[in-house]
Amino acid sequence: MTTSPSTAAGATPAAFTLADFDFELPEALIAQHPAPERSASRLLDGRTLPPTDRIFRTLPELLQPGDLLVFNNTRVIKARLYGAKASGGAVEALIERVLPGTQEVWAHMRASKSPKPGATVRFADTFDAEVLGRCGPDNGLFHLRLDGNPFDLLEQHGHVPLPPYITHADDAEDERRYQTVFAREPGAVAAPTAALHFDEAVLQRLHDMGVARANVTLHVGAGTFQPVKTERIDQH
Repeated sequence: MTTSPSTAAGATPAAFTLADFDFELPEALIAQHPAPERSASRLLDGRTLPPTDRIFRTLPELLQPGDLLVFNNTRVIKARLYGAKASGGAVEALIERVLPGTQEVWAHMRASKSPKPGATVRFADTFDAEVLGRCGPDNGLFHLRLDGNPFDLLEQHGHVPLPPYITHADDAEDERRYQTVFAREPGAVAAPTAALHFDEAVLQRLHDMGVARANVTLHVGAGTFQPVKTERIDQH
């Protein structure tokens, strides 16, 4: 899919740098809502020059029986929380990681003044989180202990962690669409966006034509992947 024409012909492939991918994207061109149909999104076919504009639902036409697609089955959790310190100061938190088997999480926190270890933050005017200290790379995150199961509390009181370039408040439609159709394992705070365009019809066509499928679980965090497990490849 990304092979250049020169590579396909056996010649030396062109060399690229990160600067080759820099471009200006006007805010007016940033979609605030997805296409009504997942697979109606655009697909850029770069196998030839110039690249060809296609529609995502045509992806099966670009593959062959025996090809393998690997899907990330992570599920986005409602990781954004709004609350207040004991002083009344507003706090916004983005849960970065739920620590397995505990009520503890790592989180980004935004407040006028950072809460100190031992402080309590009240979220959604419903449950408390004790600040245990700083953690993570360069101590840039906060280690919190919630007073309940983190996944349950986030599901009930959290908000969909939409990307910063989406300017509207999250709603029920965002909860449905900012999720892949094969999402299974909760833990991501951002969707694996390249997979959002797959729908059941496209998946069924791929299955019918003999394209193999494997699942991995990579929880997408704010700048990192957290590998959890892999699943057996489906063979046709």
